[in-house]
Amino acid sequence: MSVRRIPWGAAAAVFVLGACGRLDASAADRKVDRNRMVLTQIAGRGVEDERVLEAMNRVPRHAFVPEDQRRFAYEDRPLRIGEGQTISQPFIVGFMTAALELRGDEKVLEIGTGSGYQAAILAELVPEVFSIEIVPTLARRADAVLDSLGYGRVRVRVADGYRGWPEHAPFDAIIVTAAPDHIPEPLVEQLSEGGRMILPVGRSAQDLVRIRRTEAGIIHEQVLPVRFVPMTGEAERGRPRER
Repeated sequence: MSVRRIPWGAAAAVFVLGACGRLDASAADRKVDRNRMVLTQIAGRGVEDERVLEAMNRVPRHAFVPEDQRRFAYEDRPLRIGEGQTISQPFIVGFMTAALELRGDEKVLEIGTGSGYQAAILAELVPEVFSIEIVPTLARRADAVLDSLGYGRVRVRVADGYRGWPEHAPFDAIIVTAAPDHIPEPLVEQLSEGGRMILPVGRSAQDLVRIRRTEAGIIHEQVLPVRFVPMTGEAERGRPRER
């Protein structure tokens, strides 16, 4: 296993808030706000993948948050979605998605459906998205929103994501949107050769870690300091004992 740290100063050096905040935004207003979000908060902070930027310009983030949060939907910050969970800030969604280096023909697993927003972004980019959510109410709500917006091919499952979705493995890419304090080995095992996984790891101090499965073995790359809600379920019991 090799480990290296990726420079991230350009990505983390700027913090830009969108100038939205309208209480009664029209569809045209929201389109303007979404375009501004992409230009200033995501492309403006170093995300260069044009397919990711276009996807984030198409997906209506406001549709994935509660009504009392919609006036903040295109600001660069996480928002409450209930059950003690949040929707990640747009920059982090764009950054993590770009880090998967998707070509457009992959099968992707998401751990932590949450609001469904990340799954919608993925569905704009690849033909197969599998998403696992441990909180039933969030899973049902996200599934309904995704279906209403035409993302019905995203498969949402209520389960503990620690062990992935072995029936549909291997996956070309895996994205984890809650932080375990160690890297779940079952997820690594479900990566195809050449596959990439991006996830936050840690408790009080967290890093985004990108994992690649190569012919030579598993490569870990520390990418960016972050702060995510903790991964619950089996992940909370700590690193599995060696057998």
